[in-house]
Amino acid sequence: MNIKTISTFAFLVFTLIGCGIDPSMPPIEWPVYSADRLGTKYSSLDQINTGNVSQLELAWTFRTGDSRQGTGSTIECNPIIVDGMMYLTSPGLKLIALQAATGEEVWRFDPYAGRQAGGVNRGVTYWTNGNDRRILYVAGSNLYALNADSGQLVPEFGKEGIVDLYEGLDREVRTMWVTAATPGIIYKDLYILGSTLGEGPAAAAPGHIRAFDVRSGEQKWIFHTIPHPGEFGYETWSEDSWQHLGGANAWGGFTLDEERGIVYCGTGSSTYDHWGGNRIGQNLFANCILALDAASGERVWHYQVVHHDIWDYDIPCPPNLVQVEQDGQLIDALAQPTKMGHLFVLNRETGEPIFPIEEVPVPASTIPGEASWPTQPFPPVALRYSGQHFDQNNVTNRSPEAAAYVRARLDSMTTGSIFLPPAVRPSVTLPQFNGGTDWGGAAYDPVNRQLIVNASNEAEWISMVKAEPAKVITQHELGRSLYGSICSACHGFGNPRNPGSPSLKTIAQEKSKEEISQVLLNGKGSMPTFANLSDDERQAIVAFLKDEGRDMKLDREQLQLSFAQEIPYVATGHNEFKDPDGFPVNTPPWGTLSAIDLDAGRIIWQVPLGTYRELEAQGLPPTGTFNMGGPAVTAGGLIFIGAAMDERFRAVDQATGKTLWEYQLDAGAYATPATFEVDGKQYVVIAAGGGGKPGTRSGDAYYCFALP
Repeated sequence: MNIKTISTFAFLVFTLIGCGIDPSMPPIEWPVYSADRLGTKYSSLDQINTGNVSQLELAWTFRTGDSRQGTGSTIECNPIIVDGMMYLTSPGLKLIALQAATGEEVWRFDPYAGRQAGGVNRGVTYWTNGNDRRILYVAGSNLYALNADSGQLVPEFGKEGIVDLYEGLDREVRTMWVTAATPGIIYKDLYILGSTLGEGPAAAAPGHIRAFDVRSGEQKWIFHTIPHPGEFGYETWSEDSWQHLGGANAWGGFTLDEERGIVYCGTGSSTYDHWGGNRIGQNLFANCILALDAASGERVWHYQVVHHDIWDYDIPCPPNLVQVEQDGQLIDALAQPTKMGHLFVLNRETGEPIFPIEEVPVPASTIPGEASWPTQPFPPVALRYSGQHFDQNNVTNRSPEAAAYVRARLDSMTTGSIFLPPAVRPSVTLPQFNGGTDWGGAAYDPVNRQLIVNASNEAEWISMVKAEPAKVITQHELGRSLYGSICSACHGFGNPRNPGSPSLKTIAQEKSKEEISQVLLNGKGSMPTFANLSDDERQAIVAFLKDEGRDMKLDREQLQLSFAQEIPYVATGHNEFKDPDGFPVNTPPWGTLSAIDLDAGRIIWQVPLGTYRELEAQGLPPTGTFNMGGPAVTAGGLIFIGAAMDERFRAVDQATGKTLWEYQLDAGAYATPATFEVDGKQYVVIAAGGGGKPGTRSGDAYYCFALP
């Protein structure tokens, strides 16, 4: 080892220690969701590097065998690798253990015992005390603990290996939807877990954060994200909000500063997403970066990035725990990507901004009963990495015909900057409600103090209508209205809008009216129950799905309605806005990958992420596409990322943003890759489950790559 190598190694060790990464542990595996508890998605492996990545080839492929045809299923799992074993999940939410070097299956666990199921799972959690080795994960409303070696349930955990997530939320929620798509995190012997919940106008569970004893499954603490009387933040809601509102959930997972004993997360909006007249106020702790005492669940600090959210601008991922150098000193900080394309960089210990944040006036809502917040927090312009404004001036330039079509439609819409409030007149928002950064989050290189983040950059439109139907309405019209406000956010009117959510129109042709009604009443698999809907409302949704009831007139005075009195206005859905050929209506790039210098607080480079094959065939440069899933970054100078709708897996030069290698998959890689080493050989693995929000074909494969 020469002097230069020793110096570089010493610098790396010093840097990793400062970030809370233990350099004495060989960085050869990927034992935690997002690589480590800091959420870096970083590996110090460099066998695969910028000089040889072009030689990367397929080492093995593993197919789970349980995807649904069309776009009805997906895989979003970031697999973990521990002691040469890889743990991953399937489209049907099975948990599978493989030999990491070969892809050979060792065991699988099916929580649904052979029944068809679907939904989303983004990963699992590993715990050991040296003798006992466990994998914890969630399917449906159950938290499971399995023996990592055998795949058998651990009988002393909960009830025969299972904890019911409906229990312990300090409110009766059994008629609602409670699950967790993203894995929890381990602090000592605590398993800290968030939740995925309903977001529509129908009743939803609260998004309280909980910690469970990893040995027994006993609930040890709870943090009320919708504060109860006497708790900090209670006055930022309407008086009875805590009793009946839901959401404000940490659905994107957690990061952990183990030395300080602080766990961090981002929270989502409260229900209902698009009308908040029954939750007047700033609404803490919805849309907050939260720092909690990991041992007790007590609040350490919070920072709210959207006040009184009426856009569905959840914080979709936990912050990356990073360092920032200022005035020659390293500051332990965190970097929080968002759906708005705003990057907030805060002191990890105090929550104080590292770079100034300005409260900017935004337009007021015109919807009766709404009390939107007059300002919203904006980081510096240099840390806004997605589009922030859409009008006639940034309409698509793909063709004169496409531009003319879009401009004509804009005559009946409101356009402008981000945070336009939803209104009766359709309004266009950029980035869209699933835009900016979603659950995939960012990767962090602790040596260069660079953040790597991908983003979607498309426009979308929304409008509001009265929830209470007209005096006389057809059953089909009522069903369509209810479907738009309750179902379309996941299932869409055409392609599904949520991962794992099939087209209900397709399913409706295969099921009887009685079967559909029972699913609405009782739920099924990852489909929540809608038991709070009245019989009239369920029958109307069934009629719409079956394309019936067009001639059946209903008298408003005779109808039973479940939420129209409390939620007087509902959205028509998150409506895609495309040109006549199905491409986004704004100028490209429609998806980006960016490298951000955290010391300087600025974007170093930004490139389009993904391409449309039709436009590529015309000789056009990459436009970027809507993307789902995150990046991984390595000491080899590489960024590995799938995410784009062109269904390709890429290796990108971290220094320049240039693609050095790509592989065409048979389905979209809407997941975050992992890299690891076995017997001196480095591998990179990615899930290619397709489907999901991008709405491309479904798949069931994990692809693993290595050098020859």
